[in-house]
Amino acid sequence: MESNSSPEARQGLLRKEPSGLSEHSIDSTSPTIVGSPSPGPQHRPGYRRATSSASGEVRFVASPSYDGGAFGDTIEEDLAREGLGIATNTASHKRTSIPRVPVRSRQFQRTPNPNDRFLSPATSRNASREFSIQDNDAAQLWGAPLEERTTYGSNPSSTYQSRPTNQDTDTLLGQSPPTPRIMANNGKWDGAEATNADKLIHAVLESNSNIRCPSRKNIYEGRGNWLSVTILILAIYSTIFSGIWFFIAAIKPRYGHSIKPIGGLAPSTASLLCALFAKTIELSFVTVFVTFLGQVLSRRALVKNSKGITIAEMSLRSWIMQPGTMITHWESVRYAALTFLGMIALTATFLAMLYTTASDALVSPKLKQGDWQDTVLYGRVATKFANPAYVASKCPTPIQIGSDPNAGTTCLDIEHAGQAFHNYQQYLSTWTEVVANGSSFTDLSRRPPPVALLYDNTTVRGSWINVENMTELSAKYGQRIINNISMAMPHAGVLTAAHNPLNSIMQPETLDGLGEYRLTASVPSPAVNVLCATMNKEDLEPMVYTAWPNAPSPFNASLYPPEPPFNIPYYNKDEWLNTTNVDDLFGFGKKYGRRHPVFAKYPLPYNTILNTTGWFGDSIYLLGTSANSDYVLCSLKATQYPGCSTEYHASLSGGSLRAHCIKDDPNNRNPYSNSRPEAPMGFVETDWRNIASEWSNSLSLNSGITDGKAASARLLTQLIPTTPALDPSLPSIAEALAVLAGCTLLISAQDAPFIHHWNYSETVPTLAEPQHQAFNASLQTQDFASGGTERWQGVFYVVLALVFVTNIFCLIYFLVRGGLVTDFIEPQNLFSLSINSPPSAHLAGSCGGGPEKDHFNVNWFINVDGDHVFIENGKEPRAYDCRKKISQPTPLQFEIEGSPVASTYAKLSKKRSSLL
Repeated sequence: MESNSSPEARQGLLRKEPSGLSEHSIDSTSPTIVGSPSPGPQHRPGYRRATSSASGEVRFVASPSYDGGAFGDTIEEDLAREGLGIATNTASHKRTSIPRVPVRSRQFQRTPNPNDRFLSPATSRNASREFSIQDNDAAQLWGAPLEERTTYGSNPSSTYQSRPTNQDTDTLLGQSPPTPRIMANNGKWDGAEATNADKLIHAVLESNSNIRCPSRKNIYEGRGNWLSVTILILAIYSTIFSGIWFFIAAIKPRYGHSIKPIGGLAPSTASLLCALFAKTIELSFVTVFVTFLGQVLSRRALVKNSKGITIAEMSLRSWIMQPGTMITHWESVRYAALTFLGMIALTATFLAMLYTTASDALVSPKLKQGDWQDTVLYGRVATKFANPAYVASKCPTPIQIGSDPNAGTTCLDIEHAGQAFHNYQQYLSTWTEVVANGSSFTDLSRRPPPVALLYDNTTVRGSWINVENMTELSAKYGQRIINNISMAMPHAGVLTAAHNPLNSIMQPETLDGLGEYRLTASVPSPAVNVLCATMNKEDLEPMVYTAWPNAPSPFNASLYPPEPPFNIPYYNKDEWLNTTNVDDLFGFGKKYGRRHPVFAKYPLPYNTILNTTGWFGDSIYLLGTSANSDYVLCSLKATQYPGCSTEYHASLSGGSLRAHCIKDDPNNRNPYSNSRPEAPMGFVETDWRNIASEWSNSLSLNSGITDGKAASARLLTQLIPTTPALDPSLPSIAEALAVLAGCTLLISAQDAPFIHHWNYSETVPTLAEPQHQAFNASLQTQDFASGGTERWQGVFYVVLALVFVTNIFCLIYFLVRGGLVTDFIEPQNLFSLSINSPPSAHLAGSCGGGPEKDHFNVNWFINVDGDHVFIENGKEPRAYDCRKKISQPTPLQFEIEGSPVASTYAKLSKKRSSLL
């Protein structure tokens, strides 16, 4: 016993008392001795200085505001007089030791007492708890110095307080320990023989006799609390808008005229608003999920039969708020990531990090090409197809009709010549490039297509149709070289329809030149058929005027045009001319309802002669002579072909108009025959002959009647085939004529119907007021729309979907749970909880550098003692009584009856442990 109470034996047991007077400082120039207080783990007490007297007596005055916290009074010893403790005659300075309470181990058994007003049901399961006080002498409590230690339960590691002994304190102060006798007469206070140290200890005990640390707020707030309402509102907002964001990304709406630089929401403003809403969704999602995480962990820590929470799980909050901590504090990831809640939190962390990026990739409006959409468009109709009078009236010329009645026709001739020769030159240039590259094609469908130009900014590309085998066709008609070519051009009216405001198609210039669109119209395509066959003089005799009997000689070309000579017989509709060797080939005679042409004479080499004035005709004819005096007869007639569709592509640099006529061509999306199956195939437009007559004269194709040797005629006669096959390095004369005639098809279709016939009065070829006519079309636009621009961006759908699902889950959780418990995972709450809780040996060594290794796996529980809430480790939480009462060696019972915190804890702790 003596060895145990010796200073050497007690030296290793010294521990710093959190709530006692542990240090003294002596000012050599002042008679005042000041005690330095050390605050305890509960509440900091109120205090003020003690008064002193000249006799050296120390008086203690307790502050009225003292609430039972750790003792921390300041001591003043005045050796001279009362007041500030300054003596007028101080012979010596005296240091006073603070005697410690020597106690021996005693066991007090806590049992619930129904009559005790401090009893609470919250600690009923801990009613039998050990509170041991070590004492050397039960009869004389304040005898020899000894270490005092308070323990909880039977776990030595849960030591909460230790104090240095009196002797150790006096040794530090340089004084011999006094022998106070403050307990006498059956434990009653006897102040007669009390020393100053006795009075000090008595004041400490009295001030600590009713120490308490009750929680000012309950640990549960109902659904009507402002915080619960705020979290619920944020959860609803995040759920609704994350759902809207997900469905916008999935539907990929196109905003059309709503987002455009002029007359709509500016694209930059739209992107900014989208980013702003995405950020609010992200922030609300993080707030809601962090609250959900805190609720799950806090409720689990409160439930008795749960597994508690670990430090690694407490760090889940930091993952979401500060994702970088997963790298800087990787040990928490190691222990928590594989748990069910950890995997959810880890997923939510990445969702929060990527949500704004996913929104920018899939929701933010971007200029993108849309899918093909079937629609109905409207075009303006003013005249029938190939109306020469209307076409001439629309030709821009400064010459007024009053001064020249033929001003429009003259203008039209110039337009024909300009467009035809431009197209022809482009076509020949393409052939030059083909030959230079060493390419050669005998298949017509693979040879260079016909080209044209419309409105100086729209390139036109036609298509070869009804391709026939030249060799087989030549063999069928007596080894005559036959070159039969059909070419279709796109409907020019589609271009004007695309710019018609009635169709509301956003033009490229509306989007600062960044927009474009494609339009496929189900309309007939104007087409021309050019049939050429080599002839000799005998074949041509019925068709050449100078070869007829009684023909005047010599031939006077000036008398021939513009009307046929008088001796060419006039015939009515039922009369027919002589037959020819090519009636079946060209469809001449009564059988076919077509009369053969009559030419003035045989043209000289490199010359061509026209016949455009045949009675009741539907075609124009050309007779040419090659360099070796071989003759070729060509017929040209037009039709509206139903097997094509017209595609128009508009961009800032210009547009392109194409005819897609191949049946299996994927670009031929909606041919006119699909919209109008009754449309005839090969119906000849007789009015086109009048357009073609002006066209051919403007190209000097009739100059051979005067042996003019025009350049256009010379080049054409050089393209006359010499073998019954297409020359792989040269276009044929039929191909060349078709390209030259392409401009007439475009002009004939302007303001013409979008169907194959004139559906207005036959007596009125031109409408006084243009009408709008509908036609089927497919439209693909490039405007601002949501959705990804690359296929790999589809991975962000997972982010948007999971955020939406997580928000739904959190919303349901808050609706079912109703109110909120205190989130003990929040740093301020966790700090308050920890500093008012007993220390634990399970975290030994972590006070300086933080937890490590197995520290992250220790289970922690929230416990309640009365109104005091604290955290402890262990599978079964042990209640901690922070209200120490050591003024008398009797069993301690400090439970408060009717405590709201204890009552709430009792309800929460009985709930079943959830999967989370």
